[in-house]
Amino acid sequence: MSMFCFQCEQTAGGKGCVKSGICGKKPDVAEKHDELTCALIGLARSAEGKAPSKEADELVMKGLFATVTNVNFDAKRIDELIKLVEEEKEKLGGAENFAVKDLWTQDADIVSLRSTLLFGMRGMAAYAWHAYVLGKKDKEVTSWFYKGLRALGRQHTADEWLELLMEFGNINLKCMGLLDKANTSTYGHPVPTKVTMDVEKGPFIIITGHDLLDLKQLLEQTKDKGINIYTHGEMLPAHGYPELKKYPHLKGNFGTAWQNQQKEFDNVPAPILFTTNCLMPPKASYADRVFTTSVVGYPGMKHIAEGIDGVKDFSPVIQKALELGGYDEDKHFTGINGGSELMTGFARNAVLGVADKLIDAVKSGAIKHIFLVGGCDGARPGRNYYTEFVKKAPKDTVILTLACGKYRFNDLDIGEIGGLPRIIDMGQCNDAYSAIQVASALAKAFGCGVNDLPLTLVLSWYEQKAVCILLTLLALGIRNIYLGPTLPAFLSSNVLDVLVEKFDLKPISTPEEDLKAIIK
Repeated sequence: MSMFCFQCEQTAGGKGCVKSGICGKKPDVAEKHDELTCALIGLARSAEGKAPSKEADELVMKGLFATVTNVNFDAKRIDELIKLVEEEKEKLGGAENFAVKDLWTQDADIVSLRSTLLFGMRGMAAYAWHAYVLGKKDKEVTSWFYKGLRALGRQHTADEWLELLMEFGNINLKCMGLLDKANTSTYGHPVPTKVTMDVEKGPFIIITGHDLLDLKQLLEQTKDKGINIYTHGEMLPAHGYPELKKYPHLKGNFGTAWQNQQKEFDNVPAPILFTTNCLMPPKASYADRVFTTSVVGYPGMKHIAEGIDGVKDFSPVIQKALELGGYDEDKHFTGINGGSELMTGFARNAVLGVADKLIDAVKSGAIKHIFLVGGCDGARPGRNYYTEFVKKAPKDTVILTLACGKYRFNDLDIGEIGGLPRIIDMGQCNDAYSAIQVASALAKAFGCGVNDLPLTLVLSWYEQKAVCILLTLLALGIRNIYLGPTLPAFLSSNVLDVLVEKFDLKPISTPEEDLKAIIK
């Protein structure tokens, strides 16, 4: 069985995976993802001019989310989603699904534009779902999922596609704001927090992904049980939230970014709970201790389903932690650069709370430039660019960062400027809204546009949440974004030319050359 998938940065040959996914996705799963996508288009067609049910809204978000890279490898569970989508579609009139063969086989530029919108919507679905489980929903965002899905199955001119992409970018900004409100109203505004990478002896659980509600429920269910909790990957910023950091058994962060999990989880004496991506095919040495939840799935792995009112029973994870027992003695771990302590919690409130210092430092010349170096990490060679960029950035510059790309350099100690750390971790990819708000506030303070600030975005991308963030930045008119380590394979040469001409989108080269071009 063959397949075609080019939605992530590490796609085979920079063109597309056709035999098996570099991520570990098999052809049968890729086919199910395509069938689910086309069924969702059919559902959206059926809902046009009608009021879809709460169940339909949930299926749209969960269905798109499930097809994000490294989320769900379980063909059986994808089939269950397809069945539910088809049932909801029939209730609304049963419109025809989009043809799977037409997703990737039409005119190259049309496929490119359609794919860009589809992948962006998959990313936004992840944000929308995280907000939804915390009780936050926006009618305009939800409605746009249906509009966007219908648009995927229709013919448009190139200009109409670009207009849709920009409209989507603005809607995604609203969705990110919704998620920001959901997180901060539930857990408080993050505060700067030091996080150790050391692991204490005794039973522990590693929790990875992005879903803070799953972490909250796990913390509640492990209270007073002698089990410590360690975050991994994109869960690191959870340590900054007051309502999460108050739990004394939330101890620290285990390991680094997602692509190192097969090495870092090898024979680990603890269970690992995957709340979202990025799940890699588990090695035999730890496969028996992997648990999935929410839309995450992998054949043979134990899944923790939602119970009544969204409450999950994590007792199988807890029992596994007690059974494995953890390490016999305290363990000292470091990041990729040898550091053993990480700083996080510099979300928009924390940064804007010291905005006067930041502004004064820029005006006085103490800070010559601000870089936002962040995005997704990945396994492709060349991502050490971001480490070297931060190391070589002049000492009178500040590095804002977010998402798992920060693991390339977040254990570095590169000093402070005026009492502010030079590396300022703003959180998950889910927290891109914070960075946008900070940039907007700085522009307002200086009486200029964001593009006139001494600010440059140097982004790494891997999966579809990076795509929706990029489209939001472009919709906001932000120019001169440096993107790497490679440009998206789903952007045809003609579409890429338009984006480069319209937004000055730039592929990264070398840290030295790019720094020289930026700081003149």
